[in-house]
Amino acid sequence: MEAFFSDRISSVKPSFIREILKVANDPQMISFAGGLPNKDFFPVEAINQACQTVLMRDGGDALQYAATEGYLPLRQFIAQRYLQKNGLVVRPEQIIITNGSQQALDLIGKVLLNEGDEVLVEDPSYLGALQAFSVYKTGFRAIRLNEDGLDLQQLAEATDDGQARVLYTIPNFQNPSGISYSEANRHGLAELVRSRNLLLVEDNPYGDLRFTGENKKLIASLVPENTVLLGSFSKTVVPAFRLGWMVLPEWLLSKVVVAKQAADLHTNSFVQRVLCEYLQQNDLDAHVARICEVYGRQRAAMIRALQNYFPADVHYTQPEGGMFLWLTLPEQVSAMALFNEAIKDNVCFVPGHPFYTDRDDSHTLRLSFSCVDEATIDVGIRRLADALNRLSGV
Repeated sequence: MEAFFSDRISSVKPSFIREILKVANDPQMISFAGGLPNKDFFPVEAINQACQTVLMRDGGDALQYAATEGYLPLRQFIAQRYLQKNGLVVRPEQIIITNGSQQALDLIGKVLLNEGDEVLVEDPSYLGALQAFSVYKTGFRAIRLNEDGLDLQQLAEATDDGQARVLYTIPNFQNPSGISYSEANRHGLAELVRSRNLLLVEDNPYGDLRFTGENKKLIASLVPENTVLLGSFSKTVVPAFRLGWMVLPEWLLSKVVVAKQAADLHTNSFVQRVLCEYLQQNDLDAHVARICEVYGRQRAAMIRALQNYFPADVHYTQPEGGMFLWLTLPEQVSAMALFNEAIKDNVCFVPGHPFYTDRDDSHTLRLSFSCVDEATIDVGIRRLADALNRLSGV
């Protein structure tokens, strides 16, 4: 039956992380694998009340077809929040509500990428973006990610020929590394984007989840005509609603609307109304602050355990927010070999190679701290260190 499949889908690999999550679902397993928000913070009762209010107040209108761009009061809320939090002026008409950021990535592929085009990505990069763009039979140019952001010299060299037009980035608490771009790096990147006439995709799903340090400027505020800014409520409110958004420059807006019409007509309009009601009746900042307080403690517990149990030649990032940190093992140690050894002790993580564009193995790995309490983190990291010691013959 292979003859029925398109060339497009035949070339796309399944998500490695989704496969690992099958292992992580074992109740005995300590999982540092999934990039999942902590379900203990889902506002169940408030969402229940919002559902009832929307149905009672809006009746059949809440269950009807709706505009492709999304529920206007929700788009107005997002625009106002950008102004309050980032000083960024966004018109609601520039915002399209999507089925999570993942659909936004797919729409970018549909509208902007042809077969054979190359996309500029961070090295390492978000696996979901690599998978989404791969559907359109693209290639990738990977730009090294340093501690302060993208390697701008390498980016300049990679864009000398003018072939690559789209650059995908996660400047805040990057997935998988946890790194945040410095202010200087953001300004330098903005200048390169402007001078090379690139389209920057600035994905910001974790931006609200800051534990330490100062907020950084959105690159979209520096080069708005060359930036598509992505956001999501999945990491802060409800992932199951699959509600994300795109902020688009005027010249790109109509094409993306057409692509979304062809894909699904519109994002679930009932949950848009429910989420908007929740946001209007509850304090989102207070809700996010509770999440950050716990995630911050869990991040600190993971770093403390790594300091206590791991050898000095293992390096790790120390993110100021988000959900992940990134381990670099000695070069001779395979992350996949460590994964296979660690699951014997009921602890799992994501090996680093799926986040690269050109590797079948690596000596890097991603750890998520969002869904594991401090005591369990200590146990899990100790087990992981024991697995590394066995593998290294210590």
